[in-house]
Amino acid sequence: MNLDPLLNHVDSDGTLPPVDRWQPTQVGEIDLEIAADGRWFHDGREMSRPRLVRLLSTLLRREADGHYYLVTPVEKQRIRVVDRPFIVVDAEHDEAAGDWWLTTHAGDRLRLDDRHRLQVSATPDGAQVPEVPVRFGLAARLGRNVFYRLVEQAEQREREGGAIELGLTSGGCWQPLGELPAEAS
Repeated sequence: MNLDPLLNHVDSDGTLPPVDRWQPTQVGEIDLEIAADGRWFHDGREMSRPRLVRLLSTLLRREADGHYYLVTPVEKQRIRVVDRPFIVVDAEHDEAAGDWWLTTHAGDRLRLDDRHRLQVSATPDGAQVPEVPVRFGLAARLGRNVFYRLVEQAEQREREGGAIELGLTSGGCWQPLGELPAEAS
């Protein structure tokens, strides 16, 4: 997979390649892994070029088989993702609109709304942590600092059965951050 010509186009106009429409016939697997903390490793060595990681992140998709692939018009290469490929590293509150904007470590920026709705799910170690859909079947985990920042701004709502849920409203939608333990409610 020769990516050098594509590096010139990274962040040139902010548009993403249409990897959801590409159906290449050449399929393989490469030794590339995205760790649970969002770091990228190739052949066991951490990738240190941010522009290259950004480029690869724009070529990534998750398919119906649950696997992750780097995709170009002519080939797709399966990679390993330990948890989610992205980590949310920043959150901004637009007080005028009442919306929250999230930024991933790979540079994606999205508004929490009906299309990008938080969902609490288990990490590989069993912790319940919110994630948000980003694009092409990919999701981002909330980074710990962002999670605590959002919890500081959260509201409490009683759920069916008496459980207390923490969350925010953004984009006209309830965005759950998790449930309080029974003894805290």
